[in-house]
Amino acid sequence: MNLGLAILLIVLALAGGVLLGMFISRKQVEKMLADKPVLDENALRVMMSQMGQKPSEAKVQQAFRQIKAQQKQAATKK
Repeated sequence: MNLGLAILLIVLALAGGVLLGMFISRKQVEKMLADKPVLDENALRVMMSQMGQKPSEAKVQQAFRQIKAQQKQAATKK
């Protein structure tokens, strides 16, 4: 009986550690993406020029603000 209880406790501790590790790493990745987004103004400018649009500064800033607002809304929605 003691051996079975020890194995059960080890399995529960392992499962708890895995779940806690996944939760902490998810929060860290979300924080990192919020601080340093993958898409910046230069990348947005290149994407607009590849789509055939002339990337004026006003268009780039407007699109970038929209992307940031969507990311912020998605983060608060969770």
